[in-house]
Amino acid sequence: MTLSTLPAAPGPISTGSGTAACAEPATVPDWWRRSADLNKQAIARAARPDYEAWLVHVRSAAACTRPVRLAGSIATVDKATGGVLSERHTADLPDGVIYKPCGNRRESVCPGCSDRYKRDAYHVVRSGLVGGKGVTEQVARHPAVFPTFTAPSFGQVHTRIVKRHTCTRRTDCDCRPEPCHARRDLTTCPHRVQLLCFARHAETDRNLGTPLCPDCYDYDAQAVWNVTAGELWRRTSIAINRHIRQVAKARGVADVPVTTYDKNGKARTRWVCPIRLSFGKAAEMQRRGVVHFHAIVRIDGYHPEDPDAIVAPPPELDAADLVAAVDHAAATVRFTTDPHPANPGGWPIGWGDQVLTKVITVAADGQVTDAQVAAYLAKYATKSTEITGHASNRLTDDTVTLYADPDGTHTERLIDACWRLGNFRTDPEPPASLAAKRRLQSAPADPFGPLRTDPDCGGCTRYRTCPTCAAEQVAADEAARRTPAGAPASPYFRLRRWAHMLGFGGHFLTKSRRYSITFAMLRDQRITFRRAQTCGPEQAEPAAEPTTLVVNFLQFVGAGWQTTADAILANTSAAMAREHAESARHALASLAA
Repeated sequence: MTLSTLPAAPGPISTGSGTAACAEPATVPDWWRRSADLNKQAIARAARPDYEAWLVHVRSAAACTRPVRLAGSIATVDKATGGVLSERHTADLPDGVIYKPCGNRRESVCPGCSDRYKRDAYHVVRSGLVGGKGVTEQVARHPAVFPTFTAPSFGQVHTRIVKRHTCTRRTDCDCRPEPCHARRDLTTCPHRVQLLCFARHAETDRNLGTPLCPDCYDYDAQAVWNVTAGELWRRTSIAINRHIRQVAKARGVADVPVTTYDKNGKARTRWVCPIRLSFGKAAEMQRRGVVHFHAIVRIDGYHPEDPDAIVAPPPELDAADLVAAVDHAAATVRFTTDPHPANPGGWPIGWGDQVLTKVITVAADGQVTDAQVAAYLAKYATKSTEITGHASNRLTDDTVTLYADPDGTHTERLIDACWRLGNFRTDPEPPASLAAKRRLQSAPADPFGPLRTDPDCGGCTRYRTCPTCAAEQVAADEAARRTPAGAPASPYFRLRRWAHMLGFGGHFLTKSRRYSITFAMLRDQRITFRRAQTCGPEQAEPAAEPTTLVVNFLQFVGAGWQTTADAILANTSAAMAREHAESARHALASLAA
């Protein structure tokens, strides 16, 4: 009797003694065969005569994990006559498709595209602190602070606290932490669980962020807090603005007149405070599955004749006033959510006790620099729920059971709370649902009939009731039942939509419109730079009055590289290009020094 076994480590197949010998030396392992096939594919691609052209063709998407493949034609049309001057088909290109980067910002999905997004986010944040890229450099003298808003406690969780750091880099911190929950008294919860932990958790410990007693943890309150965090931030920004204006008025800062005209041309003058706050915000998902916000608050002036201009603020205000305004708003902004059948009184929403505000060193003697703040916010712009151990796409009724469990892990219980609370009903038995039940009860036993064309949707079906029209009617009844006429939609409805994000439905990086540049502006600058590289400087900037128009007739044909060997070759080429660019930057820096 023989038994096939795989070697524990890659090595030559031999019948001799060793750490992991094979009982059947003639059998080639699967990993060996796959590696050989992969090498053959890579060699075959590199040996093709169009290999260099293929590398140039996929250069823009070479670092992407799952690029989008587009096929079709590209036509150049004369704007004056409407005639087609030239037309090019993707069938004439290598592989017959155009590769476009996926553009996903999440580092766990596509490291290449997320790295580009992170670099763009860095410039978006930093240009609002020091200027550049179209933003006046005067903003470097505007007072700015860096507050951190945390969520309240929903139950005791395992933590890692280092009171005194001796490491040089916090990213590689190996300092000894304090005991998690060291208590002399044996505190026991109502579920007979001792609320103590003497472990000194490592940074990679899976217990971090999990509750000491899951049955005592308030998952409903945390899910509702996540879904209403955006509304809490909106109210907080309003409170900061009001507090700063009150301080300016108390210090004698005079209002300025602003004249507006209605549709009839009638002038109207109002007096406003010459102060405007600009915000930037990044959301960070904590291990316990709740978000907290890292923000930038900057004081600007207001010019009545040019509202879009960034001008200096009044000299009566400084960064200390911003710190006081942020602390005041964090301590006072509170509200209660709408009633819910699970909690008729609603949930109280507010910030936690751990609110830290630091002054940015661009405009004053502060605790953090502009580069540190920009790098910090850009880093969290590419993160999501990976730190909690959960990562999934949007959940449906068919897939939610894979991730939600009322008696499961910490994230499974939180997803279950989102899904359960999201089924919000203001009227338990509305007339629409009763009528639907009666129609179902009166339906014939045999749901099938002759093949017919439904007059409403035009589809062919053998069902007596068209499934497409029935689904649309059910959706319309649900919308009418949940949202009364003239009433705003309840925030609880969003819990199911964002259950895969543990209830948080906001973007991970937002800013005020006048804070700095936009991602679209950076993308346009990148396109202009690439055109200058490929077509020359004369083709980089478009003409003042373009006479032609490029029309793309492209359609989606797939996502990802066609073979694993193509992905390896493309990513290797992209890595070599990045190393070359990094070496060039180091060389220029050494010459400048």
